[in-house]
Amino acid sequence: VQQALVSPEHWCDILILHLNVKRCKASSGTPKTIALNVGRKFDQPIEDAYQLNFNYRVATSTADYLQVLLSADEGPLSTKNYRIQVEAVPIEAKRTVIHMSYAYGYGFAAKMATQPYLSTLGSAKVGFTVVDKKPDGKPVYQAGVLGLLERNTMRYYLAIDAYLSAYGLPAAEQPEKRIREWYASTERYAQQLHEMDQGEYLEMKRKEMRRQQES
Repeated sequence: VQQALVSPEHWCDILILHLNVKRCKASSGTPKTIALNVGRKFDQPIEDAYQLNFNYRVATSTADYLQVLLSADEGPLSTKNYRIQVEAVPIEAKRTVIHMSYAYGYGFAAKMATQPYLSTLGSAKVGFTVVDKKPDGKPVYQAGVLGLLERNTMRYYLAIDAYLSAYGLPAAEQPEKRIREWYASTERYAQQLHEMDQGEYLEMKRKEMRRQQES
């Protein structure tokens, strides 16, 4: 886990698994940075995607604790203060606990851009926190902006998990394993995370990963 998560280049291989990430470039200069091109949940030209620039820092890396921090002061559509934190602690010889947190702020432009989505295509989408129970006992999940944030947090967490699941394979086999594992993982939470058929996702990500390698 430590070897996999301390490199910004590895993080590009993780982040590209997310539906909205169209390209990722890592810089190993000072400070280390990760530049994301973020777009819609379908194949689109890179020129139509927004750029989001993260500062990347390994805050702590010891035998018993790892903390990686990604931060960006500004994002698209007046979003700001992006914070991704990943922590890892070994509990057995071959088992590690990973904790991830994800947060950002948003201003008026982002609110205005999000409201139409949440009232139309995203109106039936929910997150993971149970906020109530229906009369039949079924859970009522978090909706709205917080539900959207929970879905994205889970997508990034599952990307880390998918990357680690392929880490021990030969390098040529890893990309295909990652995208298949990520899709299968998200489908376990289909109520929250399903967006497209497997074939459509795999084709889109193969294209985006080729573009990332060529850039």
